[in-house]
Amino acid sequence: MNVFNHCIWIAVLLLTGCTVRQSSDRIVDTAEVKRILNTLAADDMEGRAAFSSGIERAADFIATEFDKIGLQPYAQDDYRQTFHVSRIRPTTWEVAFDGADIPLEHVIISSNSPGINWNDEPGVSLIQIQAGDDFAQRFRDASVGGKDAIVVVDTSFASLFERYRGFLMQGRINQPGQPSQPTPSVVYVLANQAPKSFRVSFTNQIEELPLFNVVGMLPGKSKPGEYVIFSAHYDHIGILQPVGQDSIANGADDDASGVSAVISLANYYKRLNNNERSLLFVAFTAEEIGLVGSNYFSKQLHADSVVAMINIEMIGKDSKFGPNSLYVTGYNQSNLAQIMQQNVQNTAFTFHPDPYPTQNLFYRSDNASLAALGVPAHTFATVQIDKDGYYHTVDDEIETLDIDNIVSSIKAIAIGAKSIVAGKDTPTRVPKLKR
Repeated sequence: MNVFNHCIWIAVLLLTGCTVRQSSDRIVDTAEVKRILNTLAADDMEGRAAFSSGIERAADFIATEFDKIGLQPYAQDDYRQTFHVSRIRPTTWEVAFDGADIPLEHVIISSNSPGINWNDEPGVSLIQIQAGDDFAQRFRDASVGGKDAIVVVDTSFASLFERYRGFLMQGRINQPGQPSQPTPSVVYVLANQAPKSFRVSFTNQIEELPLFNVVGMLPGKSKPGEYVIFSAHYDHIGILQPVGQDSIANGADDDASGVSAVISLANYYKRLNNNERSLLFVAFTAEEIGLVGSNYFSKQLHADSVVAMINIEMIGKDSKFGPNSLYVTGYNQSNLAQIMQQNVQNTAFTFHPDPYPTQNLFYRSDNASLAALGVPAHTFATVQIDKDGYYHTVDDEIETLDIDNIVSSIKAIAIGAKSIVAGKDTPTRVPKLKR
């Protein structure tokens, strides 16, 4: 190669790199991301708990953003997808171990029964979560054990117990179409040791209450009947026991960060105006109390028409793989992540398999309902879930976030999904969950 041609080749490479960088920079406005985060995680949103006035304000804000962008309402000329559920929550409870009353704040009731009265009931299991156990895993195991149980939680887990209690005592949900008959009751008790005898009684209140997802759409140009979903949940856990002067769990990372991505992606694709497939932008409600909004949503459309679902959860800090990286839950359940990795091959962005397989994250976020129906539905995240001390606390604030990480995650998803949005690539289906 002569010197002249060599110089031309270098210039072409430099211009190409410059073009990629400029194109990437135009995907998202950092100032807009900050504005959305600051609005959703503000104290006046009161932690965005389901059924609260704060979540009403959050829904209005998201709907206004979708309207400003120019998205179409998905159903009935309204961005809100409203449905009603039954909330069951305890109003009175008493627990005694070996004749001694347990403090009320040391009890968590998880039940959809109108009430119970156990007095050394032989059919009730006694389970212990002991010091040194994996608290989260043992707690989940007890909750799905399929039998009435008293779970004795060692006092070394007092802070975690209080955190869980703050949102679990808000009640359980019976979703539309869900059987209303009582399921097993589980009572968690913070105590030093399992009792030789016990007495447990409680009564529950049952209310019919509204919930609402917020959904906007960009119709596809040539394949309007094929859908790509970008989603995140906009609820959080509300107001907890005060830590110092702070009692609001603002949920900046969980999941205002994901909602900021959904709104930013909606704005990006609207400006491009070249999506061949229809795009749905969804802010789900009530993820924190059982994936309620996404479960309802999954029953309102034909799963076979959904080509892919990119659910975005907690992208406010670097992943364990470093900057410009996201991990994908259920990575090998479909080839969605591999397609997206191919699309970002000329950038610094990378997608990785979920590094926390024991956490069962694939079925713990809003992708789960559609994944169970065979949709290539995956959650994209960066949170180091085994180390994040802000998770589900009042300290999940804007100040703890790395805005650059959120921005780079949005860019990675936008570029990664390019060929799917364009109708060129179709991910393989996830094996349907056997029920």
